[in-house]
This record gives sequence, C-alpha cells and structure tokens, in this order.
Amino acid sequence: MYHRFLLLFALATVAVLGLAAGPPSLAERIAPAPPVVSGLPDFISLVKRYGPSVVNISSKQGYGMGGPQDFSAEDGLPEDSPLHDFFRRFFGDDAPLPDEGGQGRSLGSGFILSSDGYILTNAHVVEAADEIIVRMSDRREFMAQVMGADPRSDIALLKIDADELPAVELGHSSNIDVGEWVLAIGSPFGFDHSATAGIVSAKGRSLPSENYVPFIQTDVAINPGNSGGPLFDLRGRVVGVNSQIYSRTGGFMGLSFAIPIDVAIDVVEQLKDKGRVSRGWLGVLGQDVTRDLAEPFGLPHPVGALVSQVLPDSPAQKAGLRAGDIILAFNGIEVPTSSNLPPLVGVTKVDVTVDVELMRQGERRSVAVTLAELPDEERVFTPPGNGAAPAANRLGLVVKEIPDDQRELLNLEHGGVLVERVDTGPAERAGLRAGDLILIFRHEQVQGLAQFDRLVEAVPAGASVAVLVQRGDGRMFYALRLPPE
Repeated sequence: MYHRFLLLFALATVAVLGLAAGPPSLAERIAPAPPVVSGLPDFISLVKRYGPSVVNISSKQGYGMGGPQDFSAEDGLPEDSPLHDFFRRFFGDDAPLPDEGGQGRSLGSGFILSSDGYILTNAHVVEAADEIIVRMSDRREFMAQVMGADPRSDIALLKIDADELPAVELGHSSNIDVGEWVLAIGSPFGFDHSATAGIVSAKGRSLPSENYVPFIQTDVAINPGNSGGPLFDLRGRVVGVNSQIYSRTGGFMGLSFAIPIDVAIDVVEQLKDKGRVSRGWLGVLGQDVTRDLAEPFGLPHPVGALVSQVLPDSPAQKAGLRAGDIILAFNGIEVPTSSNLPPLVGVTKVDVTVDVELMRQGERRSVAVTLAELPDEERVFTPPGNGAAPAANRLGLVVKEIPDDQRELLNLEHGGVLVERVDTGPAERAGLRAGDLILIFRHEQVQGLAQFDRLVEAVPAGASVAVLVQRGDGRMFYALRLPPE
C-alpha cells in the first residue's frame, strides 16, 4: 500500500511540473535537423592547377566561310520536330565580327595536349581560317597551324611553335557516370578563362548533325566562345571537348554537349598518323522501333534499330541485310535505339568482321558483316514536299503504278506503288503522304498495283501492319492499324 502511494505521488508531481512548464513548444516537438554536409568539390584547386592549360583561340575568315550555323531541316531534322531550329552550333560569337580587312573573326577555346605545342579544339572554330592566334593564360600569343581537322567529329589539331607548355591530363570518358561533377573552362563571349561547373546529365547522346559522336550531355553553362574548351572531371582529367548547345536564343539553357575525349583522341591520333580519319561503315538507314511498329515486327516492346534502307554496294547489302530487319546488337553491344548504332559502327575499324544480332520476321539471327570505310558523302534522308493526286482502299489510300521516269529518277528498278492521295483513315493517322512510294507491305515486297490491292484486302480487321515507305531519298517504316469491324 505504501509503495502504491509513492508511485501515485511521483506521477502527480510530474504532471504538476509539466503543467507549470506549459506544453512543449513547436521547436521542441520538431526533430533536430541532421548536420549539414559541406562536401562540395574543390573547384578552386582545379582551376588554379589546370587553368593555364586552357587557351583562347581567335581566327579570321573571309565572309561566307566558317560562320555560325543554325541547326535546321537542311541538316537532316524535319521542320515539325521539336528540336528544329534549337540545336545551334556556336562558332565563337553569334556572327563573325566585321573587321577592317573585310573578314570575320571567330572566338573559341582549346587546350594544350602536349608540352611541345599541340592544341586540341573544335574544327568549326578554325574552319576556313586565314589566320589563327592562340593566346595563353599569361597573355602570350602564338600563330597556330592546323595539322588536321575532322568535320564529322568536329575535332581539329593545332600546332604552335613553343615548348615546356602546361599540358592537360587526359581521362577516359567511358569511366564517367551520370550525376558526376564536371568543370568547364573557356572563353564565353570572349571572357577569357571563365570557369563553370555542373553535372553529367546523360551519356551517349546522338545529335542529328553528328550521328557518329556519342555526346556527353551536361548542365554546365556553355556559351559561344566555350567551343573547343575542355570538360574536366574532379581529378582534373579532361573527359570531353565542349562543342554544342541546345538553345532557343543562342545562349545557355541547361543543355550542353561535349565530345567524349576517347573519341577526340582517336581522331587526333589518326590525324597525326594519316592526316585524315577513317570510320567503319555498315550502309543502312535506320529508324526507331515505335510502340505501334513493335507489334507487327513481333517484338514485345520497342527496341533496336529498324532498317528502312540498305544502301547499294554496302557491307550490309553484301552480308544479306534487308529492309525490315531490326538490329538488336552490334559487335556484342546492345542497340536500344537507332541513334545508338552509328557511333558503334563509326568507332569500329575498317575491314573488321563483326556479328550483327537482328530480328527478321519474328526470328532472331546473327549475321557476320565485314565493315568498309565510311564514304565521304553518305546518303541521308531528305524530306520531300507534299504532293496530291485524284476511291480509297481500306487504308484511306489512292495508289497507282510508279511512272517509268520517276522510277529511273529514284533509281528504283522494280516494284512499289505510288501514293496519289491520302484520305482520312489508317494511312493518314500513321503519317503517309501523297507522293510516297510503298515498297514493302506486311513483310512482302510490293510488286505492283494488283498485288498491293490483294495484300491490303487480306489484312484482318484491327490488325497492325508495317509499311516501308520511300520519301525522296529516304526510307522509313510506318505502322498502320486497321479499325476493328
């Protein structure tokens, strides 16, 4: 009994004291904040140590040569694409500055590869330059000579007459990860040795203007004049060459692209050894497999590069690849989308035989292909204008035989039908236009008008079919789904 009394007395005392003290404050009820972690990268040391390896490059060109280029449909991007007019290569300032000598000036950046005066920059910085001046961080200036340039990768190698220069350390772009900190040093808008930092946003980006470069995407602030400058990792090693920006205005908008240093150094070594760059060539034009195309090609989900055209006398044609094949892997490396294929092919040595894993009419198979050298001018897709012509089939199409003169003009030996008109229906929804040539329908070569009509009538209601269409010089598969009964 006595112990019960003591317990009740203790509880009452605690209650009274609690009431006297009042309820706990808001601050007392909130859990204590975790300690602040101050682990930002040491950019100060990086800039001090490697900044002297970065140079400013100014070049002079005659008007109409080597100026800025907007990314447009003429570069291979359709006008209705959301990226049309947004990708902008920056050739120094937005436009060449007038000079008393009737020339334009281009500003860019570069970095010292070796202490004996080799400098790496972008090819567009020095394109068609009559004079190239390299300015060091200590304000010394040197006249530079172009030892070689490769427009496809946008890499140029310069040489100045100097020695004991502070060279950069090279890293491996294959070792960087998305989310990793990176630092850029360059001359945006002519402001020498400006440092900006950010993270790697993505790897292996393929841009319409350079299909053979797997770009590093970052959110580092890059502007005109940064072009050709280095992209450093936190150990001070160069992992990329800043090259392009995505912008509505020509200035930084959070999307910047750098050439991987592994690609750049391979180009530099070839320029030193041979004075030119050779790349592997497969000889196919491809497109992405969309959700609508996956079903008629027997895929559970969209994956791979769908071959829309096999170029004549190409390694792909000699190996037996066909339009309608879906390339799933190249030389043991998976090909998730069509944009992943050109960089894989381009970095492969010429005359090397590789295995190409593909899906053909629902069957997976492997084909050995011996690559050739990429021609100087590879055929690309060119969108044509709209056409029109004068009852429509189940697809909403009016088609006719292809006239002989048009067949000769397009170098089309046999087969196919010409779309005269597109009415409301599956073909219109899929994006077919008057003037298109239909070459393959539901995995069968289209031999002529009568056979095409039979193929269309044989398609079950509600089915999805793949149609290979030639438009201008380009070929592309479309998925047409017939309405259910």
